[in-house]
Amino acid sequence: MLTEQFGNASSIHHFGQTAKQKLESARRNLAALLQCHPTEIVWTSGGTESNNLALFGVDGHVVTTAIEHPAVLEPCSRLNATVVRVGPSCVVDPDDVRKAIRPGETALVSVMHVNNETGVIQPLDEIAKVVHEAGALLHVDGVQAAGKIAVDATVADLYSVSGHKLCAPKGIGALYVRKGVQLRPRTYGGHQERDRRPGTENVAGAVALGRAAQLIFEQGLPSPELRDRLERGILQRVPFASVNCAGSPRVPNTSNIRFDGIEGEPLVIALDLKGFAVSSGAACSSGAVEPSHVLTAIGMSREDARSCLRISLGRGNTEAQVDALIEATAQAAHHLHRLVPTHV
Repeated sequence: MLTEQFGNASSIHHFGQTAKQKLESARRNLAALLQCHPTEIVWTSGGTESNNLALFGVDGHVVTTAIEHPAVLEPCSRLNATVVRVGPSCVVDPDDVRKAIRPGETALVSVMHVNNETGVIQPLDEIAKVVHEAGALLHVDGVQAAGKIAVDATVADLYSVSGHKLCAPKGIGALYVRKGVQLRPRTYGGHQERDRRPGTENVAGAVALGRAAQLIFEQGLPSPELRDRLERGILQRVPFASVNCAGSPRVPNTSNIRFDGIEGEPLVIALDLKGFAVSSGAACSSGAVEPSHVLTAIGMSREDARSCLRISLGRGNTEAQVDALIEATAQAAHHLHRLVPTHV
């Protein structure tokens, strides 16, 4: 695409119009995955930009939750926002959203579809009903949901997705904007994307995202079999392990596991040395690892939150790889448990 269809999609010459055709084809493919109209898709650079465009695009009070991604929480810290607390299930209570809405003042409610740390799916239909009855708009950060579970973006007014979560390149994303929603742009300088996101489009990135969406649409959504195999194997081998939010509805690819008595960071390092990439906590600008704000927000102590691993599985993973990860995790966890007996 970069070498064969390199035209500017806004140009009227042949190269530009060819690029435009590719761009619009990709828009249709993504719209099919999100069950919306192609004209409601706005190309962005990723989930963070999509979230910011949605949050800063309306005027008024905003309601969000304590378990959102920083790409939502950081913008909300600069807005007139109320943050709803969430319990140990990591499921947002629609009634708590209702209580946080200020009649005549709340313009937007932002709730993620799937939590990026625990994989818990939020009750969007119920939340949307509450939000729309109050006359507000609903923004959904769907970065962790699209491609993992069935998505109908039209339940919301604004819905964010990110390309690299769909196996497209980094640096491309999109925002669904329901027809009729007035959204103020964050940048100015051109009329691309119906005046919502000016600038020459990333045609190659958009085409890749459209193709990724098409493949998911054709191949179907992932099954929880590998995730369940992983969790079952670790729990059988490591008696001091437990799965966080196991009783809540979750996406099939994400698992968050707590290992009592050991810290997650050395476990991450041990698994990295064996060729497995997992995560624990969040790296802040200082380089220090802080416990997950999501896990502390749902009631975990900082110590317990530091004992957790988040493991994500992809479409290319196999049973053999999962079994190897189970073995490596069990060996590392028992080794660290003996070395650092903080549980005593």
